[in-house]
Amino acid sequence: MLAITRTQYGSPDVLEVKEIEKPTPKAGELLIKVHATTINRTDCGILQGTPKLARLFFGWPKPKTHIMGTDFAGQVEAIGTGVSRFKVGDMIWGLNDEGIASQANYMVVQEKEAIVHLPKGFSCAEAVACAEGAHYAYNFINKISLKTGDKVMLNGATGAIGSAALQLLKHFGAYVTATANGKNIDLIKSLGADRIINYETEDFTQDNERYQYVFDAVGKSSFGRCKGLLTADGAYISSELGPGAENIYLPLVTKIKGGKRVKFPFPNNKQESLDLVKSLMEQGKFRAVIDRSYTIEQAIAAYQYVVSGQKTGNVILDLS
Repeated sequence: MLAITRTQYGSPDVLEVKEIEKPTPKAGELLIKVHATTINRTDCGILQGTPKLARLFFGWPKPKTHIMGTDFAGQVEAIGTGVSRFKVGDMIWGLNDEGIASQANYMVVQEKEAIVHLPKGFSCAEAVACAEGAHYAYNFINKISLKTGDKVMLNGATGAIGSAALQLLKHFGAYVTATANGKNIDLIKSLGADRIINYETEDFTQDNERYQYVFDAVGKSSFGRCKGLLTADGAYISSELGPGAENIYLPLVTKIKGGKRVKFPFPNNKQESLDLVKSLMEQGKFRAVIDRSYTIEQAIAAYQYVVSGQKTGNVILDLS
């Protein structure tokens, strides 16, 4: 089988698509024929080993897992002893943002991982595009006490996290002002934004409105720049560590000081995220945003595109 591999941290140039042995499931494991996976910002961070603190989890000084991939959608081809949640032939999708070796024709995964059945009426590509970004987006929302009518500034609504956050915020009743580039304004309208700021022509940090929450889904701003947008007890949350990794220590500092504060969206409970999104998909309240698809042979070009920061929504690796 083919797999996207690497033996060191670095740019997409360190990747190699090569033939490796098809795995065999052990007790408690599933063998999956992978139909689709995404190439996402988490994958790029794992590829590059950034931030360097993350290498404590991914391997030091070299990566401990050579096959890339953090999410998947596909079919159960075989099961190990003791498996009870799934059976051969099931169409499933799942996520592990620490790495799950899914960018290959086949993969093995423990049944206890965050996995759900494919929602009816959705393709593997559509399902997997509702995994990684939605998980991080939901972990913004579950860190706050969002009430119906709360005003949220969402910076970066066109990415995988941002497009998911917009849909989830609307589901929970928020009023959302979203930033987007000109070409994606119609898309963001269709996802439910109440108001849109074109970041190519306006600086969202100069907005006169005040918000209970500012979500920076692309990590390209800072608490200092966004502080003026917040109400007296408002909160700022970013998908990145911020300048000097300030978003790690500012939650404690701002909590002690009181008033406007920073929250860190530590991503936990992947199963809860998938269960929620699957339910919303089946109700017609959440949909995938897909930019483009690549084949496994085009892996390096796919990673280069994602690293460039140009993508809208999700980039799919089609293994079907």
